[in-house]
Amino acid sequence: MMTCKPQRTPAEIEDIILRKILLVSLVDSSVNDTRIVYLEMTAAELLGEGKELKLSRDLIERVLIDRLSGYIVSAEPPFQYLVNCYRRAHEEGRKIASMKDKNVGSEMELVVKQVKKLVVSYCRIHLGNPDMFPNWDMAPANVSLLLPLLFSEFSTSVNEYGGSNGCGEFSSPPGFLDELFKDGNSDNMEPILKQLYEDLRGTVLNVSVLGNFQQPLRALMFLVKYPVGAKCLVNHPWWVPDSLYMNGRVMEMTSILGAFFHVSALPDRTIFESQPDVGQQCFSKSATCRPADLSSSFTTITTITNNLYDGLTEVLLTLLKNSTTRENVLGHLATVINKNSSRAQLQVDPLSCASSGMFVNISAVMLKLCEPFLDANLTKREKIDPRYVFSSNRLELRELTALHALSEEVSEWINKNNPGKVDISKDGSVTSSGNDSCGPSILQYNNPILSSEKAKYPFICECFFMTARVLNLGLLKAFSDFKHLVQDISRYEDDLSTMKTMLEQAPSSQLLMVVWLVGLVGGFKMPLPSPCPVEFAAMPEHFVEDTMELLIFASRIPEAFDGVLLDDFMNFIILFMASPDYIRNPYLRAKMVEVLNCWMPRDDSSTAMSTLFEGHQLSLQYLVKNLLKLYVDIEFTGSHTQFYDKFNIRHNIAELLEYLWKVPNHQNAWRQFAKEEEKGVYLNFLNFLINDSIYLLDESLGKILELKELEAEMSNTEEWERKPAQERQERTYLFHSQENMIQTDMKMANQDVGLLAFTSEQITVPFLLPEMVDRVATMLNYFLLQLVGPQRKSLSLINPEKYEFRPKELLKQILKIYVHLARGDKENIFPAAIIRDGRSYSDQIFSAAVDVLRRIGEDMSIIQEFIDLTEKAKTAASAALDAEAALGDIPDEFIDPIQYTLMKDPVILPSSKKTMDRPVIQRHLLSQSRDPFSRSHLTADMLTPNTELKAKIEAFIQSHELRKTMEDFNL
Repeated sequence: MMTCKPQRTPAEIEDIILRKILLVSLVDSSVNDTRIVYLEMTAAELLGEGKELKLSRDLIERVLIDRLSGYIVSAEPPFQYLVNCYRRAHEEGRKIASMKDKNVGSEMELVVKQVKKLVVSYCRIHLGNPDMFPNWDMAPANVSLLLPLLFSEFSTSVNEYGGSNGCGEFSSPPGFLDELFKDGNSDNMEPILKQLYEDLRGTVLNVSVLGNFQQPLRALMFLVKYPVGAKCLVNHPWWVPDSLYMNGRVMEMTSILGAFFHVSALPDRTIFESQPDVGQQCFSKSATCRPADLSSSFTTITTITNNLYDGLTEVLLTLLKNSTTRENVLGHLATVINKNSSRAQLQVDPLSCASSGMFVNISAVMLKLCEPFLDANLTKREKIDPRYVFSSNRLELRELTALHALSEEVSEWINKNNPGKVDISKDGSVTSSGNDSCGPSILQYNNPILSSEKAKYPFICECFFMTARVLNLGLLKAFSDFKHLVQDISRYEDDLSTMKTMLEQAPSSQLLMVVWLVGLVGGFKMPLPSPCPVEFAAMPEHFVEDTMELLIFASRIPEAFDGVLLDDFMNFIILFMASPDYIRNPYLRAKMVEVLNCWMPRDDSSTAMSTLFEGHQLSLQYLVKNLLKLYVDIEFTGSHTQFYDKFNIRHNIAELLEYLWKVPNHQNAWRQFAKEEEKGVYLNFLNFLINDSIYLLDESLGKILELKELEAEMSNTEEWERKPAQERQERTYLFHSQENMIQTDMKMANQDVGLLAFTSEQITVPFLLPEMVDRVATMLNYFLLQLVGPQRKSLSLINPEKYEFRPKELLKQILKIYVHLARGDKENIFPAAIIRDGRSYSDQIFSAAVDVLRRIGEDMSIIQEFIDLTEKAKTAASAALDAEAALGDIPDEFIDPIQYTLMKDPVILPSSKKTMDRPVIQRHLLSQSRDPFSRSHLTADMLTPNTELKAKIEAFIQSHELRKTMEDFNL
């Protein structure tokens, strides 16, 4: 006889739903899910009150406060927890909709709505008061936690803080942002939105139209549609920055909207230029480019720029339609116009005036705002009041040159025809000196020039005059500049031959500068004196920058250096390239590498340059080590674009290093330096090289998958043609953009992996240090998984060479690194490191790699060495399992708090007083010199051995009779 399953009561259902959403428990159990938190205090209170240990709607807020008030590192940090509570509530709400018992379903829907409302409320509280609840999140400081959520609403793959924007892992639940902003008020949202708007500004500040501006722009469009978002934007201190040095350029670079209007395809001055460089990327080879390719580039730029115009217009239109923000928008536009009035001059000061790009953008947007009243019959023209020119207290118009009359003539004419002696003051106001107590004079009624200063003009009138001013300062000014540029090009062509002649004398003058500067530090000898002499330190930076720019420019002209001795220039570069105590600006030192890159011999015919690199004494002693030092230094430039800048600079360094490795004397110097600095600069170099390799290859492979999706979408002709033309243009641009990024990232990834491959053959010790070996093994395992694992077929491309994607060659390089390290591994520590990687390592992947290597024709002797390594890894894996089983439960105090592995060499961190395993904390310090818990400054020499704990760990291992096993297999 069948027994019926007991029916749950509504209270039990409510308890289950709330436990699923809040991930808390009132009963201490052995649940393995570390996300679930046992609320011991709340449970005790409920028992004391004589209540059941069940969750209910009247306990939600109480439970939330208890959960958020605890410091539970194993569970989600407060903000992620709250957002994911909302996500889980949304999912539970969908399940509730299908409940058979509609009455119970209705009650549960109310419960879910209440959870959502409280979760959003506490999100606001936490974002506005981040110190209210303990927060162990390691997110970048001073960046709004809302930024990745907001970006997850819009499609893109890369953000301002580097790599993926993280939206795939932490995206916004459906309806969350809407509820957050819709029900928020300016009091609780103002500090939240203030930070968010500043972050959005930062993401587009130096971005061109070929960069990722669309995601931040869509985020801005999203925010201003909410009244609280609009109000907080126009009340932001950076809406119209209050600065003693306020001018047009400050408005562009500092104000929130200014940064978005700065996005452009037009070039700006070097200090304000945006990336990617449109001219370099689209037109660097225009002289030899096919007309069809040029036309394609113009079409792409036009499409993207139109998207920019549409987005900016929507932002302004939304704010203008809102009666509470309309005046702020008009005031902002007026400030931009007034502070840039000098753009009308023939010579424009780029430091005090906004860029042409910004004003062309404003011109396009203002014209779009005018469209509604620019109908064929001009039916709205009566709304345009000519008195605005004289009486507007918004735009500074009265000082502009009139068609015919002088300002004095206008004033005289008005006073002559005014029986009440009406005067127009300098500020545009109208005053009367007569006894006109009965109201305005007849002249004021009849004269279109006169009106009260405080007169309100309709938007059409304001928009008309603002657009006229913007066109004068923006689009028409750009046309004028273009005309002069065309004339200049013709003149430059005539002057080119003259310039080549001048360059013959230029090196000598620059050589004088170089020799004179070096004389300030005691001549061409290393090491440089310490500290840096004040005389040298006080010299203008452009002395060196001008020299480097000239050398780079001259290098592009054939035979420019014929007969010129470059030894002293080479000496100068080697002296200061890796000397931040002498030349602070890392980008200037990187420019020296650019010079060397121009000089690097590309073939056997470059005998003079070969001698410069291969027979130059200072070069043989210091060039490699200084390039490696600069490779490390460039990780932190202080610029907000440092993450992206470093790749291009390191690409130049890597090209030089690859060439120098082939020169025996330089290779010897390299090996000696690696030995001297195997735990210093060279270890840092390896760490950053590995970091870059992982990021670049991961980005490339991820973008290949995205590219294939776009390719499939575009190949479905029938579906593709049904899409709107603008969407097709956007998707086509995205496709070509992805192509370019894959090609660039893959080229640099190949270069970095190659650098690891050929250096590891001769230099293995740093790779196998305790703080590095796990990192190396994890990288290699991950690359192997990507290239021979289940997803390898999804990475196939029709023309992989086009994208610099050579999976066979890449696999061979990775194999070489495995084999090189195995050869140098005298203590059998590498196999153990390989199997400690629980994410990517598996015996099946290594077997698959062997099969693939055989198919692609790799040398059998190298394959056999790899098979031997695989067998050692299997043995190490078996030993690890035995060791783990024998150890049983390891006391928590013996476990490293970051890696969750048994510590061998515990050390105490001076600031946080936490104990960590030495290799783990040293690996962390290679990337950043900070305590991972307190964020205080920390270096390896500040670590204190925890001898007492180490003795306990050793006793624990001895008691389990595992010492011999662990020593045999280096576990």
